[in-house]
Amino acid sequence: MKKFALLSSLLLVGSAFAAAPRDTLVVQQAADVPTLDPTATYDTASGAIVENIYETLVTYKGASIRELEPLLATKWAISNGGRTYTFDLRKNVKFHSGNTMTCRDAEYSIERNLVTNSAESGNWFIAESLLGTGANAKDDKTITWARIDRAVECNNAGQLVFTLPKVDPAFLAKMAYPGQSIVDSKHAIAQGEWKGTSADWANWVGKDLQGSNLSKQPSGTGAYKLVRRDANAILLQAHDAYWGKKPAIRNVVIQKVPELAARQQAFLRGDADLIETGGRANIEAQLKGKPGVVVLDNLPNTTATAVFMNENIKDPARLGSGKLDGRGIPANFFSDVNVRRGMAYAFNYAQYIKDVQNGKGKQRTMLLPDTFPGYDAEVKTYTYNPKQAEAYFKRAWGGNVWKNGFTLNVAYRAGSVPAQTAMEILKRNVEALNPKFRVNIQAKEWSAMLNDSKAGKEPMIIIGWAPDYADADNFMYTFYSSNGYYFPRNNWKDASVDKWLEQARATTNQATRDRLYSLVGQRAYEQAPFVLVPAGVFVTAHRDNLVGVSARTFNPMTSFDYTGTLWKDLSKK
Repeated sequence: MKKFALLSSLLLVGSAFAAAPRDTLVVQQAADVPTLDPTATYDTASGAIVENIYETLVTYKGASIRELEPLLATKWAISNGGRTYTFDLRKNVKFHSGNTMTCRDAEYSIERNLVTNSAESGNWFIAESLLGTGANAKDDKTITWARIDRAVECNNAGQLVFTLPKVDPAFLAKMAYPGQSIVDSKHAIAQGEWKGTSADWANWVGKDLQGSNLSKQPSGTGAYKLVRRDANAILLQAHDAYWGKKPAIRNVVIQKVPELAARQQAFLRGDADLIETGGRANIEAQLKGKPGVVVLDNLPNTTATAVFMNENIKDPARLGSGKLDGRGIPANFFSDVNVRRGMAYAFNYAQYIKDVQNGKGKQRTMLLPDTFPGYDAEVKTYTYNPKQAEAYFKRAWGGNVWKNGFTLNVAYRAGSVPAQTAMEILKRNVEALNPKFRVNIQAKEWSAMLNDSKAGKEPMIIIGWAPDYADADNFMYTFYSSNGYYFPRNNWKDASVDKWLEQARATTNQATRDRLYSLVGQRAYEQAPFVLVPAGVFVTAHRDNLVGVSARTFNPMTSFDYTGTLWKDLSKK
């Protein structure tokens, strides 16, 4: 009871301790956590917890972003010309509920992803592999229960068998994504989730599971289980029946602390072991060199970030007057390429690198990590050029943008210093061009921003992408295709780009794929659907008594938090 009372106190944000207990990891962040249901997990805040509660069949080996090893599987075999994958599963694995994992749980988990698949979840890319389409049965009437059932089956030997309609060289990497975690089917069904049969599958097609019963009461095989959750904190404890090595960290407390200064103070006192740091500039100015702080620098950055300009804004309340009269914008304001080019020339890339990344940043040519195959360093880039920005704004909408002005309402993720700084740079430079230009920026909760932007309601947002699997397609298709996950956020469509991206998906010839991605990059430069935010060299900070965090073990694909490793591999001295 004494330990539980201490943990209860830790859940109260702002509580002061000389240091977080040795067996407890305390993490403070600005973002809220939209879901704890693997099927609905498609953001980094949720993924950072889900990957520690649940486990997948395979995972990335060490710090490698390409080499995979078994996790809940023990081995696999590929046959039928690369179209059939057969997995042997680990025995005597216990869920948090006490149920024993069986092949049926694995089959149920992946079938549930295929049944409920929607653009809001991370299941479109596994649906593409197993069904040949990223759509669900509501959007594609050729998808039947029989088709889903045939794609994922348990054979008489208790092995899990996947049958693909065509070869997908990225299939195994896709299976390492936390959204493909194995859930406790008996527990899920008891909570009122899909029964796992044809009888009720139609009722669950495309269903939003972000706030599912399984999110509220998860049961995974991972090293940590949920104890309690409220609006400001999440408490997890070690799973005593975990099949693997017992973790040294017994308790994990995730606290939502929107104010950066408050997070920093807790970190410097030792009340928090890890925090959302606010980016490089803040780390170097406020944390580096302070007692008890370790800064881990020069880490790989496999994310891409952009300012989205929505060409079909679906929320009249965000449009002001809804006209080009200086008091608002029309819903299709960004459909004029001159507006988009004006914005791209108005952003000061060098200033962002200086202010946010303390000079350790890079202006990429494409929304693709430069370490990935397919990246073309020769594609042209925009530079900060007020004269060019002015010239394009003067052309926009037949001269009416310059003549009448506009009022633009912009949102950024609450608590994100880099996002706020980027929007402030853009606001300052755009408004300096013409006294009739006004850009209003406001902080918005992460979950609300995600929901509103995917519904096409936000005129302009800044958002990034962390890879689901290590292939250029995961970035290029996501950002640039009109069938991609991010399309509803900016509604930009180019027929040539769509064609090139589909061609890149249909070949395993890397030289051909590289050429096609270069064409996409050049076309995107010409059309400016995004303002490309410079990519920083990743840096993080942790308390010096936290063991297991290093450049040697850091894997940007495995973990979504600040350590590049799972909690079970950490300890404190």
